[in-house]
Amino acid sequence: MRSLSMATATIFIAAFVLLAVQDGHCAKLCMDSSFPRSVNGSLSFCGYNGTACCNATDDTAVQKQLAAMNISGTPCGNLVKSILCARCNPYAGELFTVETSPRTVPLLCNSTGAASRVSGVAAATGYCADVWDTCKDVSIPGSPFQPPKGGPSAPKLTEVWQSEGDFCGALGGESICFDGVGAAFNATRVVPPVNGMCLERVSNGSYLNMAAHPDGSNRVFLSNQAGKVFLASVPPHGSGKQLELDLTNPFLDITDEVHFDNEFGLLGMAFHPDFAKNGRFFVSYSCDKTQSASCSGRCACNSDIGCDPSKLGADNGAQPCQYQSVIAEYTVNASSGSPSTATSANPTEARRIMTLGLPFTTHHGGQILFSPADGYMYFMMGDGGSVGDPWNFAQNKGTLLGKIIRIDVNDMPSGNSTPGWGNYGIPKDNPFSMDPSVAPEVFALGFKNPWRCSFDSGKPSYLFCADVGQSSYEEVSLVVNGGNYGWRVFEGHQPYPALSTPGGNTSADSINAIAPVMGYSHNTVNNNVGSASVIGGYVYRSMTDPCLNGRYVYADLYAQAMWSALETPQDSGVYNQTLLTFGCSKTSPIPCDFTAKSPLPSLGYIFSFGEDNAKDLYLLTSKGVYRVVDPSSCNYACPIKSSASEGTPPPAASPSSAFRARSPTMATMLLVGVLLVLLSLGF
Repeated sequence: MRSLSMATATIFIAAFVLLAVQDGHCAKLCMDSSFPRSVNGSLSFCGYNGTACCNATDDTAVQKQLAAMNISGTPCGNLVKSILCARCNPYAGELFTVETSPRTVPLLCNSTGAASRVSGVAAATGYCADVWDTCKDVSIPGSPFQPPKGGPSAPKLTEVWQSEGDFCGALGGESICFDGVGAAFNATRVVPPVNGMCLERVSNGSYLNMAAHPDGSNRVFLSNQAGKVFLASVPPHGSGKQLELDLTNPFLDITDEVHFDNEFGLLGMAFHPDFAKNGRFFVSYSCDKTQSASCSGRCACNSDIGCDPSKLGADNGAQPCQYQSVIAEYTVNASSGSPSTATSANPTEARRIMTLGLPFTTHHGGQILFSPADGYMYFMMGDGGSVGDPWNFAQNKGTLLGKIIRIDVNDMPSGNSTPGWGNYGIPKDNPFSMDPSVAPEVFALGFKNPWRCSFDSGKPSYLFCADVGQSSYEEVSLVVNGGNYGWRVFEGHQPYPALSTPGGNTSADSINAIAPVMGYSHNTVNNNVGSASVIGGYVYRSMTDPCLNGRYVYADLYAQAMWSALETPQDSGVYNQTLLTFGCSKTSPIPCDFTAKSPLPSLGYIFSFGEDNAKDLYLLTSKGVYRVVDPSSCNYACPIKSSASEGTPPPAASPSSAFRARSPTMATMLLVGVLLVLLSLGF
């Protein structure tokens, strides 16, 4: 083998170190300084696949360790499981080692949350804070949380640390840390510019919801407002093919149960995290009690909150609570084999989770989601309607209207413990679960009509919710446990002058409202369309368009306007947003429509966004389904090569951002040392 000159070697080593820093990835290393090894399939308990620092024996040991703590299946137990399993992470060597001292838990990510609307002061949040809040009073036999040097060991965190600050000061980190899913590297990001977003049209169908198949395949579920759910296959990038689905054979058809009209219909669907094993999934829809015998539930306006439905004066001639919001559970057909292979569902409802009578005919929200961080179901509920929320439902903590609801569909209560709205459990860490004057289902409040929320797959504790405005401002908020987002006291950043107040008023000083992290005024889009309605999107986590990676993308229903927003500085809760130019791929499977008035493709109304298992982003519009593709297909420049250029679906993005520059790591230094040794030996 020909030897390298010292000059060549120096250049090679310098280039290697530079690449190790700039490519956005630390070198992978395990706690014993070995390199991660290939995993056959995935670890049955910890779930790591591809490469990991654990084998099946290690995985079983972690399972036994958690079982001995007797907290499995609890919110704290779920967090502790992730922390214990972090030793299997390919970056475990850096997560568990500070200088040369090994740790019993990885460094837990610290961050700062969104600022208060009134005070402007940022609140401490982040994964470490989540662990403290969830586990501080839980007795954990054999606790893995390492006490301060020389300090006592105890089963409860509060018996070792005085406060969250003490806990996260000892166990938290920022430069490299564990965020509940993977390694996060919190240094300055190299952020490439976004010159435009390129779309291809993959279907002519009009849908409200998209959900990735929980089995990790290239399939997605699509639902329309009328009440049908379809199973579709996503084509590879560059194939020139459309979404593959059979419109004559829906996966589920409940059109007979669904009341479909304007803001009514099948509004949400969510698949149980263990759907591939249990076949459970859920839909949220509207029903009319005058047309359906099963449409019967308690009115959201009731005596518990001092509200008489007969005095509401329902709009559009409807009876108060004639229309209901329903969450129902369904299962796949038992004859279909395993749930992953099922192509249809049992059309008979398996269980009614919730039925909620609506006071008016608008502002029903309706989306349902499972959190990747805690596994609970989140239900987005509007203020129930009528202009300006005259009954102040959004601020009334006794009602579910104008709230983000969090419930447990795995722990079903029985007998007298059944909640007043249906069949579900209450998570113990819901912010008002112990306050008898507040609906225990409430996770956050102060919303007018949340239309499309999403969890950031890169930061699972980040829940973004867009809230439709009334007359002046459309907003997107970063939602936290117990947060109050201001409506009807505020619209956006400004006080809202209520037109009618039969339900009373709430003072701004009494609620400590949290400001939106992004949004836009109606006058910025009204010049063209006369109205505005925000559509929430996703934090883009695919490398199909590397320049969009890490940016939150959202839109307006009417204006054909879209924005991208980047958190700057990182973990600050502050987002810088810009209008997003978009075009149509020259190889779009279905040609895009254009009008003489605009060089941009005509998308019609943008109803919603979707995300597949590869983290590719979709727009669900009145003119079809559009997928974000390689920006070069629209002649938009991006300095980083798209993963779609190979013609295959891109892999799911890493939980850590692809654009975080990182310091040379222990593993990098080790490799450089190896190169120096090789050079000294004449290789």
